[in-house]
Amino acid sequence: MERRGNVKIVHMKQIESYVYQKFYEEGTGHDYYHMKRVASMARHLASLERADMLVAEAAGWLHDIADRKLTNDPEAANQELVQFLKGIGVEKTDRMAIDMAIADVSYQQGHKKPKSLEGQIVQDADRLDAIGAIGIARAFAFGGARNRLIHEEDNPHTTIQHFYDKLLRLKDLMNTASAAAIAGERHHFMEAYLRQFYQEWQVEADSTADLS
Repeated sequence: MERRGNVKIVHMKQIESYVYQKFYEEGTGHDYYHMKRVASMARHLASLERADMLVAEAAGWLHDIADRKLTNDPEAANQELVQFLKGIGVEKTDRMAIDMAIADVSYQQGHKKPKSLEGQIVQDADRLDAIGAIGIARAFAFGGARNRLIHEEDNPHTTIQHFYDKLLRLKDLMNTASAAAIAGERHHFMEAYLRQFYQEWQVEADSTADLS
């Protein structure tokens, strides 16, 4: 359901600039490039699922604006976003659709399934960016920013434990068939990574034991 005329392309450039200004220095893996990948993937999935590509792409760019991990005042961030979209001339119906698409995207929202197809697509795009090679890199970036250990036996707050608490579960939480197909490949990559990680970690552990 492609609805992007020239004016809509202008809106996307303005939205991208808005996100860049807010997140280009963000260091936990929820940066401008994360938003860009989610927006691009959301547009791609929307084209496959016959959803509104404009709404999906815009919501992909904006889905983390009011995330509690990135702001101390989500309500103020939401109000600022509303005023921004009004200011650049996004129509009310589109603003409402974007807001609905963003509402339940976060994994921290109790695994809620967004009400709109565009929201389900953005949730899928966001979750896809949390797995695979980039997902692994983002996990360690976030862990480092939160002073988490990489790995430690019986420690429930390490980055490796995060794989089991969240990342390895995402494959089965995709809303669309298009995202599920991509998720399967990325999931297998993470499993292979963990096998290699434990193999190398055990070598390190054995070497330490030899020195004791």
